[in-house]
Amino acid sequence: MLEHFFHCPYCQAYISMLLDLSVPVQEYIEDCEVCCNPIQIRFQIEEHELASFDAISIEQ
Repeated sequence: MLEHFFHCPYCQAYISMLLDLSVPVQEYIEDCEVCCNPIQIRFQIEEHELASFDAISIEQ
């Protein structure tokens, strides 16, 4: 597991999330722990390290 910090795309709160390094590519929806808006989380693991991470608003 890896603790990763990022800004919510809605409220800009600095929040953290535990990432599972055992699955190389993941994409899911997680609610912001501050404003409760849904965030699309995408990340990729390469050689047991975080290669990319995106936290995107799902509202247009």
